[in-house]
Amino acid sequence: MNSTSFGVRGRAPWVKAGTAYALIVFAIGFALGAIRVLVLAPHLGATTSVVLETPIMLAFSWKVSRWSTRRFNLQPDRRSRLLMGIAALFVLVVAELGVGVFAFGESPAQYVSGIGSIAGGIGVAAQICFAGFPWLQAYRH
Repeated sequence: MNSTSFGVRGRAPWVKAGTAYALIVFAIGFALGAIRVLVLAPHLGATTSVVLETPIMLAFSWKVSRWSTRRFNLQPDRRSRLLMGIAALFVLVVAELGVGVFAFGESPAQYVSGIGSIAGGIGVAAQICFAGFPWLQAYRH
């Protein structure tokens, strides 16, 4: 790898793009999640609420991924986009775990056990899509 692959000054573009992508989507998800938990879930249940929220989150994720790749001038090669998605997934999971632990008093084990529910499985599937969006968008160029 040459010195421009990882940036001579600072982080690689895929790290910056992935971090921005994750943090923006996390903020959107936090807002939508509050609506889901406080408004929808008491009336519709956790699973139905997640089913309604997921397409909205995926649409935002697609748009934010495209914005982030353009904002940080990420090349449309599959390697950079794959690395961006991996970095974004890492940042997103750390942010979610951090909020769960520090804001809601959840243990890491409780966070992981939530994945075993239907709603948690839908969330994991959406996160896999989220991570794959930058790579999929490379094919559109």
